[in-house]
Amino acid sequence: MGEVFEGYERQYCEASAFLTRKCTAAAALQGDKLKQKAAEIKSGIDGAEALIKKMDLEARNLQPSMRAGLLAKLREYKSDLNNLKGALKRITTGNAQQGAREELLESGMADTLGVSADQRSRLLRTTERQNQTTDRLRDSHRTMLETEDLGVSILHDLHQQRQSLLHAHDTLHSVDDNIGKSRRIIGGMVRRMDRNKWIIGLIIALLLLAILVTLYFKFVY
Repeated sequence: MGEVFEGYERQYCEASAFLTRKCTAAAALQGDKLKQKAAEIKSGIDGAEALIKKMDLEARNLQPSMRAGLLAKLREYKSDLNNLKGALKRITTGNAQQGAREELLESGMADTLGVSADQRSRLLRTTERQNQTTDRLRDSHRTMLETEDLGVSILHDLHQQRQSLLHAHDTLHSVDDNIGKSRRIIGGMVRRMDRNKWIIGLIIALLLLAILVTLYFKFVY
């Protein structure tokens, strides 16, 4: 729940309780004192109505998941405010008729204020439950964000590991290529050595043949 809405809500509940006490006190007054008290109650009701309008505006700017519950609470607050308006109207209307005011004090006012107190009590319980639900949702949201951050971190680590494996694979491929080149070079050297051996053997054979031919001619002639 928005902190601004909660602030307005606390102010309204306090104002509603205060106005209920004033209505109870005003029902026993007469004349100028009653008019003065009624003016104070009217001013308080106007202030409470302004708070409801602020709560309504704040609720409509919140996320849809939170908005529905807050608007339901606002309907209860508006009903509570209408009860206060009705009580004030009955008090001021009965100013010219003492008997009607006494009857209001004994029956209608008690019923109205009893309903109003009941509504406030129910609203406060509902508010407490919704606050608890909001706290649980906030905790779940925080846990979800932490889980998301952990998942992103794990994916980042896996990406780095994949890059390391690809780099290692490229390195092994490069080493394998170098080994293949070395094998080819060594093979070529071995072939050249074999060829040189045959050439040297041939040269030695020719030298021996030349020596034998020289000796032969030397001893024969």
